Amino acid sequence: MGIGVALPLGYLIARNRIAAAALQPYVAATQAMPAVALAPLLGLWIGYGLLPIAVLCALLVFFPILVNTVLGLRAIDPDVLGAARVDGVGWWRMLWHIELPLALPAILTGVRNGLTLSITGAVVGEFVMGGEGLGQLLSVQRQEADTLGLFSTLVMLCLLAAVVYGAVRLVERLVER
Repeated sequence: MGIGVALPLGYLIARNRIAAAALQPYVAATQAMPAVALAPLLGLWIGYGLLPIAVLCALLVFFPILVNTVLGLRAIDPDVLGAARVDGVGWWRMLWHIELPLALPAILTGVRNGLTLSITGAVVGEFVMGGEGLGQLLSVQRQEADTLGLFSTLVMLCLLAAVVYGAVRLVERLVER
């Protein structure tokens, strides 16, 4: 969900000055809300279960992907875009064949960072809204003062983040070829 909103919004902000001026302050303000404070509101608005946890994860994933998308698109040499326009390249072909390939390293960096943050979102969501994953397990272990269990669960979360990070890095390498 976060990727699906961040990519088109990032494109809009990067390519439209009016949209950038209107949206960037609000996008920046979203980062002032701690996930722990937002989670109870999501529980009240959406209900409990997997959906509000997924929405919380999407909100955490959204910002790094949006920022890196804007950065990647704005870093493209304007002369390259101008030459393509002179050659008669349309909007869609410009996006698909020029802008996306040139901005892809930055976009994938945002995806890599965002997806590792999604693990934090899932854990925070389960702390606040309940669930059946590692966040809930951490809550139970904390209540039982299970230090060994807490450390082992934290190690699992770190390993999960490393696997997600590595998977996106693998996609980056495949795309670079």
